[in-house]
Amino acid sequence: MPAGLIALPGVYRPQGDTRLVSEALALETLRPGADVLEIGTGTGALALQAARLGARVTAVDVSWRAVVTARLNAARRRLPLRVVHGDFASAVAGSRFDLIVTNPPYVPAPGGGLPARGPERAWDAGRNGRIVIDRICTRAPTLLRRGGVLLVVHSGMCGVQETLGLLATAGMDAEVTARAFVPWGPVLRSRRTWLEQQGLAAAAEELEELVVIRAQYL
Repeated sequence: MPAGLIALPGVYRPQGDTRLVSEALALETLRPGADVLEIGTGTGALALQAARLGARVTAVDVSWRAVVTARLNAARRRLPLRVVHGDFASAVAGSRFDLIVTNPPYVPAPGGGLPARGPERAWDAGRNGRIVIDRICTRAPTLLRRGGVLLVVHSGMCGVQETLGLLATAGMDAEVTARAFVPWGPVLRSRRTWLEQQGLAAAAEELEELVVIRAQYL
C-alpha cells in the first residue's frame, strides 16, 4: 500500500481495513494493462497500488474532496489514474473491469439512509451497515468481465453470510480469504450503547472482526 499519502480534511485515511484488502490485492495476478476499478477511493491508496502494478485504473468516489485527494496523490507519484466523481453505478456504467477492489462504508448507524455530506460518508451505511455493500454485490456482475474478481472488505458486524449469499445469488463464486481483529475505533465506541441495543455487538466487546471477501464472476 503506498506510504506517505496526503488527505484533504474529511477524507478517510488508510487504516486496518485498507491494509487488509491491500494485502489481498497484492496476491492477485494482474496482467499489464488489466482494467481495475476502485469503488470509494478516498486517498487513492488501493487504486495507486494497482496502478503501480501496471493496471489501467479507474477510481470513483462520491466525495469531491476524495477525488481531488486521489488525483493529487497520483500526480505526486506520477502514476496514471483516472479518478471520477459520483455514484459508482452511474460513473462507470457500460464499462467492464478485470478486478474491482473496494473498502466501502459499512459501519451501522442510527437513521435509515446514507449521510449526504461530511466525513461520515466514508463509513456510515444505514442501520445494518449494508446499504453500499448490497449495491456493490448486486451490481458487480454488470461491471466485471467473465473471470473477473471482486475484493471487498467489511466488518463482521454487517453479516458475512449475507454478503456471501448475495454474491452467490448474483452468480459469483465467493469466499472469505482473510480475517483480522482490530480494536474498536472512536466511531464504534461512540455508538456502543446503540450497537448493543441492536444486537450488533456484545457488552464489553472491544475487538472488531474485519473480513476480506473474494468473489469471482464465472
